[in-house]
Amino acid sequence: MTKKPSRAYPASVEELTPIEARAEHARLHEEIAAHDRRYYLDDAPTISDADYDALRRRYEELEKAFPELATPQSLTKKVGAKPSEKFAKMKHAVPMLSLGNVFSDEEVLEFVARVRRFLGLGESLLRFTFEPKIDGLSCSLRYEKGHLVQAATRGDG
Repeated sequence: MTKKPSRAYPASVEELTPIEARAEHARLHEEIAAHDRRYYLDDAPTISDADYDALRRRYEELEKAFPELATPQSLTKKVGAKPSEKFAKMKHAVPMLSLGNVFSDEEVLEFVARVRRFLGLGESLLRFTFEPKIDGLSCSLRYEKGHLVQAATRGDG
């Protein structure tokens, strides 16, 4: 799993023409989709999480700078992959939500601002606990009288 992303980015997104952006977006779409298949379906990733995140961030930057690229088929509109047919479907008592990544102080401040707006807190003092995100399986485990009775993943997220 040491392979590097197959594409370097010589130009910032803002320097690209719409045609260049569309071509790069299409290439990234195919590359990310291939990595998703290897990770989610084959359980055989070929790049590190950091390298994968870099590909996704570039893809997202392209869609932010060129909104016409953000179609309903965009990889930014989905998380994970189709769940295996081997497992029964179930409804979670409390929704399992996806975690987002934060890579800069600015993104932390944007997160805090979103929380303030959502909770309607204005400038009230907020306290947070931050932990490193460890990629892996998200699951919900239910025990009754000390015995595991149900285990479920988020499914297709």
